[in-house]
Amino acid sequence: MTTSIRATTIFAIVLTTVLVGCARRPAVTSMATPAPVGSPVAPTVVVIEEQRDKIIVAERPEPAAFSDNRNVKPIYFDFDRYDIRPTDAQVLEVDAAWLKTNDMLILVEGQCDERGTAEYNLALGDRRAQAAKNYLVALGIPAGRIGTVSYGKERPVCTEHSEDCWAANRRAHLVVKPRG
Repeated sequence: MTTSIRATTIFAIVLTTVLVGCARRPAVTSMATPAPVGSPVAPTVVVIEEQRDKIIVAERPEPAAFSDNRNVKPIYFDFDRYDIRPTDAQVLEVDAAWLKTNDMLILVEGQCDERGTAEYNLALGDRRAQAAKNYLVALGIPAGRIGTVSYGKERPVCTEHSEDCWAANRRAHLVVKPRG
């Protein structure tokens, strides 16, 4: 009887291993080489994306090459959230309408308020930038025109310690540059 229980257990383990398989490596890995201190050159950032036996290497856009444009507006987020609110969805719809008629590259900058650790806010800023990018893509803007970057809490537009100020810093800021 113990032999049949052992055999059944071993068979179950082997079957589970075959069906589940080994864990895969993450789909996206980022590597950055920081610029020398005091250098006006932006860091070289390379994204390596693995998709079924092929690796795609692409350089991220250089943030310094992008600038504000009065035709695209930032959107704002609730505390510790990255979902797009209905009023901000309307802002992105207006932004997308303008972007469809103007051949511009877009950089979505994810930003946070001062609360939380630097690491947490960088991750949250990235989720905010990705949410805005995904919404723009769903509205018909080609994903190849949109880059994202997270500044976390490092680029506040307001430095007071109040809820109104913190709310102004929780945003996805869109900057553009002409293709070319």
